[in-house]
Amino acid sequence: MPPPPAPGTANIPPQPTGNAPDFSLSFGKTTANNPTATAAPPRGVSAPTSPAKSRESLLQRVQSLTGAARDQGASILGAAVQSATRAPAFNKDKYFTLLVLDDHNTDWSKYFRGKRLHGDYDIRVEQAEFRDITLHASAESGPVVTMEVHRGDSRIPRMFRPDFVLIRQPPRDGANDYRSTILGLKYGGVPSINSLHSIYQFQDKPWVFAHLQQLQRRLGKENFPLIEQTFFPSPKYLLNWTKFPCVLKAGHCHGGMATARFDNQMGLQDAAGLVSGTGFEGHCYCTIEPYIDAKFDVHIQKIGSNYKAFMRKSITGNWKTNQGSAMLEQITLTEKYKTWVDEISELFGGMEVCGVSVVVGKDGREHIIKASDSTFALMGDSQEDDRRQIADLVTSRMQNVCRPGMNQQQSVGGHHSKLPSVSSRGQSPTDEIGHPPTAPTGPRPAPMGGPPPIPERTSPAVGSIGRLSSRSSISEVPEEAPPSAGSVPRRDSQTSQASSISSASRTQQRPPQTQTSVVEDAEDTMKNLRKTFAGIFGDM
Repeated sequence: MPPPPAPGTANIPPQPTGNAPDFSLSFGKTTANNPTATAAPPRGVSAPTSPAKSRESLLQRVQSLTGAARDQGASILGAAVQSATRAPAFNKDKYFTLLVLDDHNTDWSKYFRGKRLHGDYDIRVEQAEFRDITLHASAESGPVVTMEVHRGDSRIPRMFRPDFVLIRQPPRDGANDYRSTILGLKYGGVPSINSLHSIYQFQDKPWVFAHLQQLQRRLGKENFPLIEQTFFPSPKYLLNWTKFPCVLKAGHCHGGMATARFDNQMGLQDAAGLVSGTGFEGHCYCTIEPYIDAKFDVHIQKIGSNYKAFMRKSITGNWKTNQGSAMLEQITLTEKYKTWVDEISELFGGMEVCGVSVVVGKDGREHIIKASDSTFALMGDSQEDDRRQIADLVTSRMQNVCRPGMNQQQSVGGHHSKLPSVSSRGQSPTDEIGHPPTAPTGPRPAPMGGPPPIPERTSPAVGSIGRLSSRSSISEVPEEAPPSAGSVPRRDSQTSQASSISSASRTQQRPPQTQTSVVEDAEDTMKNLRKTFAGIFGDM
């Protein structure tokens, strides 16, 4: 009979001794390399732990592991279900390419994500600045745009054909002049918002102001209060100006650049000499306006059928309200403001996106100082809504002008007589350029070394004749003369079996041209055999 356990040691579990196997589950860190783990068990431990408690502890551990595995499996299953129910990926076979010319402060791709044209055509957005693209254009195949993509520290060129263009960056600003890009897009016949015609008309501010003067003559000074402005073709003619204070605007710039205020003739003469000394005297026209002691300015914008008006007032006292701190507030659009922007939107053939800037003097008089095209800066807290409206307007226009049938007009051997984009064919941009367009005249012969175009379905006899004549016209090795329409043997139910077998042997003796030609020859042979057997069994 074993001795009773020592007092206070009945519930202490025994320690493994000797070489007995250890069946316990360890979920913590192993202590195999820990020298303190081999210490002798404390004295007085003689009674083993109850088997019921050991089974209960093991069951709890198994349940905890099962619960952890269940949770992990549920998370994996949920991720799989979420990825399966996610929106379909970009359609690489059916899409139109939209070129957005804007800086990279705005990601325009997110505003077109999920939009479809003609049911199943996606919109692929290619965004770049004018300085990052070059192009060459053809009147038949359209323009090919080369865009430099930044990947790390390197710039990789990539080429594509745009189907539509959204212009949000001024093509001309100071010394930067990218009007040649507008010319190339117009030469290639690419539709855009605004129209390329109106965009090009806005590349000289005096030209735009001259059209605003025509509106004033038609509507009257009371209904269209345009500011007084004087044009000088060269800065050297500014020396005789005597009305001060005045505002000088040199060249074609944006954002208040090349604009200065002068209170006397000495300052104006210094500015004229400075502009003349830059070497751009013959290319730098100037305009002078009377200085308006402004209370605030008003900016009216039109995006499609949506109108907004904003009031901007300088807080720092700067006469240029776009510099320093200013208070911006959206105000009610009056009928007068709506009339002004509607009249401006009719200029240059019509503009879907445009704006007008008005200066309100401290005497309460309003002066229209500028008209803007689709490149004007968005204002206020509603910029996201404005961008969505522009995206909806672009999508609506693309739905009308981008046709799937136009994108898939192909000519001989993969050369495209009308190549408005790479997107509709789902190929890489570099695979579709460099092929001169060829006008399809007569039947389409298949190119050497490549698969021939799929012929139209016709009757068996006519289709066979067409394929034989096509192969004979493009074969490299001269063979027997192609049979004419009158000398082709009849392929009906009374054709003999011997003629069919000789036709098959003659087909097999031909040198291999292409894999497609061999397949078509085998199809013709099988058709002959079927018709021969049909004739034989019919005679029986």
